[in-house]
Amino acid sequence: MGHGIYGTIEALRGSIDRVFIGKEDVVEDLLVCLLAGGHVLLEDVPGVGKTTLAGLLARTTSCSFGRIQFTPDTLPGDVSGVSIYNRKTEEFEYRAGVVMNQILLADEINRTSPKTQASLLEAMAEGQVTVDGVVHELPRPFMVIATQNPVEFLGTYPLPEAQMDRFMMRLSIGYPERVQEIRMAEAFLKGETPDTAQAVCGAAEVLEMQEAAARVSVGSALLGYMKDIVDLTRQEERFVLGASPRALLALVRASQSKAFLLGRDYVKPDDVKAVAMQVLLHRLVLSTDARLRKEDEASILKSLVLKAKIPV
Repeated sequence: MGHGIYGTIEALRGSIDRVFIGKEDVVEDLLVCLLAGGHVLLEDVPGVGKTTLAGLLARTTSCSFGRIQFTPDTLPGDVSGVSIYNRKTEEFEYRAGVVMNQILLADEINRTSPKTQASLLEAMAEGQVTVDGVVHELPRPFMVIATQNPVEFLGTYPLPEAQMDRFMMRLSIGYPERVQEIRMAEAFLKGETPDTAQAVCGAAEVLEMQEAAARVSVGSALLGYMKDIVDLTRQEERFVLGASPRALLALVRASQSKAFLLGRDYVKPDDVKAVAMQVLLHRLVLSTDARLRKEDEASILKSLVLKAKIPV
């Protein structure tokens, strides 16, 4: 791996961590997703810095940033754009929607109608949007960071399983520790805001890093190991829905990116373990019996990951 790329990654981490204090693991996972070309679902209580984190990522990578606040009356056209008739030219012109940004924060995605959710999902899946039959390519890199309120909140439309599956990882920021929260307040008093974060690289370098991460080698024993983990989720009777084939591909890509971020050009079992929970958990659905018994998806998945035989 070129030293230059690695220096860029270190600088990215440092630049984000300086403002987004005490959540290095979340930042690391976000970078894994960025380099793997994946999208992230942040599930959290309001006010823990989801917008800050997305804005910081855009700022440090010099990528264009868009934010859309989803509400019950947000329309698909707000996301994908609309074509508007121009009287002078007597032609329809495309007016870009918020998806025409490289990093897109989709706030409270579960507060909007399934139809509007679907317009964002098309963009995520295809890297393009279709408006009035015309296909518009999205900028690259393209990453959606969607936030959703915990399901207990009123007025939410839970994302269907097929849509959950489009997100490479589901992450939770959580409240900061006492010391970190005080450090945040001190930084705030000193005027260190996300706007003061330094740009470290440009979009072209992000694409280079994505390509380099995709070249990280994955041995056949390692692929077998990932497949075993996925199979265990499908055989587990406490899950009515196990991990999909797309989940396996996400696990492969995320493991490559994790290895790449650690400066290696091959994947180790530890890389797989480091990302398995974030990649797989949100795709699994507990059976009614398991739910009644107050079983916990996370602990079941953890035990399955430990159960899978590590290749030697």
